Amino acid sequence: MADVKVPVLGESITEATLGEWLKNPGDPVKLDEPIASLETDKVSVEVPSPVAGVMGDQLVKVGDTVAVGAVIATIGEGGGAAAAPATPAPAPAAPAVATGEQTGPGEQVRERGADAAALSPSVRRAVLETGVDPSTVQGTGRDGRLTKDDVVAAAAAKPAAAPAAAPIPAPAAPASGGRKEERVRMTRLRQTVAKRLKEAQNTAAILTTFNDVDMTEVVAARTKYKDLFEKKHGVRLGFMGFFVKAAVQALRDIPSVNASIEGEEIVYHDYADISVAVSAPQGLVVPVIRDAQDLSVAGIEKTIGDFGKRAKEGTLKMEEMKGGTFTISNGGVFGSLMSTPIINPPQSAVLGLHRIEDRPVVRDGQIVIRPMMYLALSYDHRLVDGREAVTFLVALKNAIEDPTRLLIDL
Repeated sequence: MADVKVPVLGESITEATLGEWLKNPGDPVKLDEPIASLETDKVSVEVPSPVAGVMGDQLVKVGDTVAVGAVIATIGEGGGAAAAPATPAPAPAAPAVATGEQTGPGEQVRERGADAAALSPSVRRAVLETGVDPSTVQGTGRDGRLTKDDVVAAAAAKPAAAPAAAPIPAPAAPASGGRKEERVRMTRLRQTVAKRLKEAQNTAAILTTFNDVDMTEVVAARTKYKDLFEKKHGVRLGFMGFFVKAAVQALRDIPSVNASIEGEEIVYHDYADISVAVSAPQGLVVPVIRDAQDLSVAGIEKTIGDFGKRAKEGTLKMEEMKGGTFTISNGGVFGSLMSTPIINPPQSAVLGLHRIEDRPVVRDGQIVIRPMMYLALSYDHRLVDGREAVTFLVALKNAIEDPTRLLIDL
């Protein structure tokens, strides 16, 4: 009999919430196979089995808070992978159609035992939402594991005639015509985001300044070189690479925007660790591009692409979320026209990017149509003066409107 303990979760993190059991009592377990998912302040962490055997008692419930080092389950002696049956158990005679509270996708997932248990939390959630049978999908992740994109693609490819066996009746409206409510416990990540954002508003003197940028030259460069760029570097050429490079250059010229307050001291950084906001199934996460000042546009795009992929899979590491001297948040990918982002303490500023939209502007006395984007810089007025904030945005605007400046260091 072996105990399964909560692993070390990272510096200063002492507890987590049990988000999901990936194995049920009696299931065969391989060495290092994930048996549970923990939610920390920043990411989801899978708990591996310390031995091969059979899943024993589950000592805590989903939603319970557990400390680092606490025993959450036991693994009994057994054949591990060898103990798994050669063929899957017979499926239910009738297809799982959601006609009440009988068998839905969630029950199907639980019935698949070892295969379902190996899925990451984000993949299991996608399976539950789409009703896709994970055993019928070829995984493209590491070691052939399923990713969320695999499940979404399989759901999109499902034959349209599949549900035609019997129409699913709409839920009967309550006789009283009353309104329904659902209460869902906030995840630890959402609680932490809420706490930190409110602390930022309560502590920092946040002010936002705006500008707009003509994206003509960057759009043209991307259109001209995107195919060659992807062929050479194996990653798509996006706009974030340009903005990170431009931000790094502007941060060097206006160091207070890259600084932070600690007690009664101002800490200036001679490096640029750029936090990039990335959407994940469990909420917004902010991994950090370390030493962005030393990276090429290709290096930046590769790093961001890797962050986005692993955020969807729930495999970002704790240390990848820590630190950061400046944040860039791109609300434009969701269609945002303008916003006032909140700074990420202890940083002193955050840059908000928005959607590109054709608008009439005046150039050389003529009204022309140009692809324009609004920029927003929220900053801590305790540290950054208005003149510095505006100068930063103008420097960034100039670099984007004339990308040659990035090459000749202007």
